[in-house]
Amino acid sequence: MATKDNMKAARSTYEGFISMTKWGTIICAVIAAIVVMIIA
Repeated sequence: MATKDNMKAARSTYEGFISMTKWGTIICAVIAAIVVMIIA
């Protein structure tokens, strides 16, 4: 069973991963839109 300290560390890591994934997706979408506008 996980201890409270382990759960805090796991939750922190998970929240950081979700945040980076969210911002990474947004940034990739913006870059893709810019590239499409340049090509068109």
